[in-house]
Amino acid sequence: MINGVCFLLLRLMKKKIAIVTGGYTGESVVSLKSAAVVEKTIDTERYDVFKILIYPHNWYHETASGEEIPVDLNDFSISLNGQKITFDGVFNILHGSPGEDGKLAGYFDLLGLPYTTCDALTSSITMNKGYTKAIVQDIPELFVARSIQLFKNTEENTAKILKELRLPLFIKPNNGGSSIGMSKVKVPNELQEALDKAFAEDSQVLVEEFVNGREFSIGVYHAKGKTTVLPATEIVSSKEFFDFEAKYSPGVTEEITPGRMNEEEVGRVNRIIEKIYSKLNCKGAVRIDYFLEYETDKFYFIEINTVPGQTETSLISQQVKAIGMGISDFYNELIEEMF
Repeated sequence: MINGVCFLLLRLMKKKIAIVTGGYTGESVVSLKSAAVVEKTIDTERYDVFKILIYPHNWYHETASGEEIPVDLNDFSISLNGQKITFDGVFNILHGSPGEDGKLAGYFDLLGLPYTTCDALTSSITMNKGYTKAIVQDIPELFVARSIQLFKNTEENTAKILKELRLPLFIKPNNGGSSIGMSKVKVPNELQEALDKAFAEDSQVLVEEFVNGREFSIGVYHAKGKTTVLPATEIVSSKEFFDFEAKYSPGVTEEITPGRMNEEEVGRVNRIIEKIYSKLNCKGAVRIDYFLEYETDKFYFIEINTVPGQTETSLISQQVKAIGMGISDFYNELIEEMF
């Protein structure tokens, strides 16, 4: 009898966590893969977990039998077996819009519901690559590639780009992720096609000069009163750049964790990463991509991902394991940081 009472009390004490996944963009496929890993890895001894799928005009919880239980958007609750379930917090693993661009964060803020990722302002700013570069560019020891931000796909763009920037160039959607719509342009006659491809994904496009250097991606998070910079992953791709295929197709890219940096480079990178995290007022775990230029060894900021992938082979997962930490313990720290 006593054991039964203890079990019931334990159940009542467990926090209810909604894992938010899906999305309105092509990144939803990656989001679902990440959510599947979080769902099976999260500590169910401590948390009751409910996966919430968010699609345009369709927010729902899917039961084990496949039934879709609609979410009440008035308070982000569900009704399950005649019982109303509200959540103590949200584990946000929705890449792209609306999970990474601040829209969901603003909604949760209105409800007073905590979540594991950056707030609405930081999320919306960091989703915009051009605005993010403008904010971080004065951080000591950090460099940014020369770039132009375009707001309309006009005939005048190619002449402006070729006048102000040097080839080769990277053309990318300004608010996109997973390298969707991104191109590397080496000669002028490739430029318009690359612009058309990027504008097909976004109304804003960033054009920036190519930096010839070693590419890295590094995770950083705040928990238990301190900011932890994880070991960087070095990206060695057999492709021209770390595009969608290179990111998600086995064998295309070699990922080395920890990346090959000397002691000075590690110290300098960690200083810069902490300052980026602080200046952008980040929360939870984020991932920052950067180059170390071959000739100068300068740190060139590429972009920040505020809802990084959480699949079993994702870069963040590799980096957490590299410090000897269990992924479940990592998730525990992210969740407890909400409260």
